[in-house]
Amino acid sequence: MKLTRNGIEDCAMWEKAGIALPGYDVTEVSEKARKEPGWVHFGIGNIFRIFIGGIADGLLEEGALDRGITCVEAFDYDLVDKIYTPYDNLCLSVLLHGDGTRECKVLGSMAEAVKAQSSVPGQWNRLKEIFAGPSLQLVSFTITEKGYALRKADGTWYPFAEADIRYGPDKAVGAMAVLTAMLYERYKAGKYPLALVSMDNCSRNGEKLREAVLTMAEEWQRAGFVEESFVFYVRDEKTVAFPWTMIDKITPRPSGQIADDLEGLGVEGMQPVITEKKTYIAPFVNAEKPQYLVMEDSFPNGRPALEKGFGVYLADRETVNLSERMKVTVCLNPVHTALGPLGVVLGYDLFAHMLNADADMMQMARMVAYDEGLPVVADPGILSPQEFLDELFCDRFPNEYLGDTNLRLAVDVSQMVGIRFGETIKAYAEKYGDASRLTAIPLGIAGWLRYMLAVDDEGNRYELAPDPMNEEIRERFREIVVGQPETFTDQLEAILSNERIFFVNMYQAGLGEKIEKMFREMIAGCGAVKATVQKYMRER
Repeated sequence: MKLTRNGIEDCAMWEKAGIALPGYDVTEVSEKARKEPGWVHFGIGNIFRIFIGGIADGLLEEGALDRGITCVEAFDYDLVDKIYTPYDNLCLSVLLHGDGTRECKVLGSMAEAVKAQSSVPGQWNRLKEIFAGPSLQLVSFTITEKGYALRKADGTWYPFAEADIRYGPDKAVGAMAVLTAMLYERYKAGKYPLALVSMDNCSRNGEKLREAVLTMAEEWQRAGFVEESFVFYVRDEKTVAFPWTMIDKITPRPSGQIADDLEGLGVEGMQPVITEKKTYIAPFVNAEKPQYLVMEDSFPNGRPALEKGFGVYLADRETVNLSERMKVTVCLNPVHTALGPLGVVLGYDLFAHMLNADADMMQMARMVAYDEGLPVVADPGILSPQEFLDELFCDRFPNEYLGDTNLRLAVDVSQMVGIRFGETIKAYAEKYGDASRLTAIPLGIAGWLRYMLAVDDEGNRYELAPDPMNEEIRERFREIVVGQPETFTDQLEAILSNERIFFVNMYQAGLGEKIEKMFREMIAGCGAVKATVQKYMRER
């Protein structure tokens, strides 16, 4: 069985393998999207395909949507060549349940894959054509938080952003420059309205997207590439809206075992690939079934019936903000960020296995969420924080079949620690004068910094997960030696006091010295990390 449009015509074979097929005409919905695009998505990796693509697939099945999604990649062009084109843009969704059962379905909601590559005229002109069309209603994004960043932690431009500003729309490279260039095409075509919808895990994601696009537009206007009226077009949220969202679905990297199992059922070519940009991806995506997408209902050019999608909630901006803060700053992401890097240091591969096997790490996870986060989080009303946490700890976190690794959770932590922990720390400082009564959160921060030494608790070296600050932090830590605590002096000060990283000065919040103490204890020697976690969890 081949995962192609011709390959899925033999329904009996797929049915025998227990894999559901689209109940709609894939060719028809793809052609309609090509002729009259309605929904474009940037960042076409795993989370997009199984979550956003899965929502669109469900809407197509219900007849609530009549065309597929136009898929755009602005970073890793290999995805188009290796994952989309060979499989006719089809994707195999594999939902993993806690009892070990799997739910498999071919998704046909991805209509077209385009490389947002200004150096390739055919692709670039196609993208211009898509954005110039009046039928386009929304553009969504899963490009990770760093995809919106134009400046470094010190406030200077990233080199790619500086080049994008200097060379203008026709030579755009970064995602925000590409998007702004396409908005300029839409502006010139008729000033058509549009919703730009960030679906990334970061606080006020719509605000971050708007700030990046406006910055690029304003810089181009100053440089003479675009007229001032284009900046006004982007700035008017009644014309170009930036709805806020909260998104949640645990989506690990593709499992080699699942690839083998699918091939054992007769499905060809399921093995994962690693692209030149180090994206680990496969023709299938494996993830948990639970999912939440809370969206601000702000779409100036109309929208599909998104509220009919599985796990989708339409709300006002304040409700979205509270839902996002509940999930990103208290319930799910802080637990991942606090424990993932520590898990790497402790030698645990799978996050779920670590929690199920290590009582101290489970205690730390519960303390981060229930004891330290829950008391200061506002109830969004649309979702209950207590019930959300209970589902996580009873059903989602313990699901070892997900295969979610601690190393994945250690990716880009420097870009996330402020979001994950900053709001809770600020809430404690506001309520109590400082945040010194926190224990599990500073322990997680100390654990991340200990992880950055790239030496595990038994003295073995490992490779760090990708992070834009790896080189800078490793250079700062170059003289720190595990087993020689005296080599640790003031190396953490510049990091813990950097409000661009944490959104607060950790010393002013009453946590700087506490984190330093925990870090010093963690570098005492082999076994020191485990002993430190045990100490702080058992003295409670």
